[in-house]
Amino acid sequence: MKWEDNVRKVVPYVAGEQPRKAKMIKLNTNECPYPPAPGVAELVAKLDCGDLRLYPDSHTTPLVNILSEYYGVKPEQIFVGVGSDDVISMAFMTFFNGDRPILFPDVTYSFYEVWAELYRIPYKTCALDEDWHLRPEDYRQPNGGIIFPNPNAPTGVLESLETVEKIIQANRDVVVIVDEAYIDFGGVSALPLLEKYDNLLVVQTFSKSRAMAGLRIGFCIGSEKMIRYLNDVKFSFNSYTMNYPSQVLGVEAVRDDAYFKGITGRIVNTRERVKGRLRELGFTFPDSRANFIFARHKTVPGEQIFQALRENNIYVRHWNKPRISEYLRITIGTDEEMDTLLSFLENYLAAS
Repeated sequence: MKWEDNVRKVVPYVAGEQPRKAKMIKLNTNECPYPPAPGVAELVAKLDCGDLRLYPDSHTTPLVNILSEYYGVKPEQIFVGVGSDDVISMAFMTFFNGDRPILFPDVTYSFYEVWAELYRIPYKTCALDEDWHLRPEDYRQPNGGIIFPNPNAPTGVLESLETVEKIIQANRDVVVIVDEAYIDFGGVSALPLLEKYDNLLVVQTFSKSRAMAGLRIGFCIGSEKMIRYLNDVKFSFNSYTMNYPSQVLGVEAVRDDAYFKGITGRIVNTRERVKGRLRELGFTFPDSRANFIFARHKTVPGEQIFQALRENNIYVRHWNKPRISEYLRITIGTDEEMDTLLSFLENYLAAS
């Protein structure tokens, strides 16, 4: 026997490339192209480094309280983690422990499969239809839990609240997680359904619409009982999961609601303008309600366009996977960044 026989072997999640170049356009990881709220910058300048010698608030009380006020729920209904990835990982460990497979879409956030493999959770994928939508009937089979993003990633497709509720209604005996990382770019949240369903967990993040990917703040909202179970797992794993700067700077991000709505509105406007120009250039795509567009060209292979963009320091996301190998996921950047992208595509496609 070798020591490696006892190693937990998994195929890890592959994040988007993180180049560090002076002159580049980075549209591959769905980051916000604008800075955080002004109050965040002001507080950064005032932070006392002496406070870093102390452990942070293990209950993230100030952040939980302001999220409670903002979303109109009890503090006991909120769980905060180190990015929504941490929150979802904790939820997998907490709620998905049955013998039946959990269900999620076949084209979706690829970390779901990684967590299922890591925690030895049986799972089954349900194929999206030809228009990249969920089929609620697929989620009426016996299962140990359900998770799906809304809007979906990487397609950007938004499901109606009616569709979401159909899935929850049909699965009252398991936990249903709705991953709303992109909900602030034109979607309707499932949060109102919490009043009717105690098995619903809604997950959101500060990384996209609140422009704070670098601080890793995520949270979920559910019934008080669900949040107690999550905290039991968290405190069995690590009492101090979120650092002090993230906690206090996160509060400032939530306080400035006008700025938050302003930058999300700008991103949506840019997204809709870019959709029109991409159509003119021969691209097709589902109607995104996220901060990215999932597009394929009618004649030029996706990987070829991806490599051409990369060679010119324009980074988008491409996966060599079934059903999506011809698609590029293009994050919405500033108007100037998107104009550079569109100009390059126009010239490149004309010469192809």
